[in-house]
Amino acid sequence: MPKYIAFLRAINVGGHIVKMNHLRLLFEDLGFANVETFIASGNVIFESKSRNTEALERRIEVCLRAALGYEVATFIRTDHEVERIAGYQPFPAEMLAQAVALNIAFLKAPIGDDGKQTLHGLKTEVDEFHSYGREVYWLCRAKQSDSKFSNALFERAMKSKATFRGANTIIKLAAKYPAKNKPT
Repeated sequence: MPKYIAFLRAINVGGHIVKMNHLRLLFEDLGFANVETFIASGNVIFESKSRNTEALERRIEVCLRAALGYEVATFIRTDHEVERIAGYQPFPAEMLAQAVALNIAFLKAPIGDDGKQTLHGLKTEVDEFHSYGREVYWLCRAKQSDSKFSNALFERAMKSKATFRGANTIIKLAAKYPAKNKPT
């Protein structure tokens, strides 16, 4: 059965608190197998016979909206995709070595040429961006609190929902849940 990682947007922010045990039960109620959570920031690992990730995202979003009472945008990647994302080098090594943080935005679809121009417009002396596939990589050269960039700013500029994770979280996820079967 394919293994997936669901990256949930804003699951434990803005006054909302969801216990990971409750979140696992909601995913199990959807019929998913081997459900686990990884840190309390909305990373859910599960297996499903379905290979239609868009349909899985919609099912999860509908379930979470009904159970929690608010929208939880969901971004699913396969274990193979998470490995690729963890290993991808969006910036030269010297830039990464000097950065304070590297974060990855998960999107529903690649941003396209217009989106790349908009993304370029968000670049500052502190913030650098790179897009690849359905992810945007944000390199922050200073403390993130010194940056004017935010998820909300990103979503307004891109006119699209997204959720960000630190690169270290993605690397740890890829190490803990390595892809075992060839992608189909």
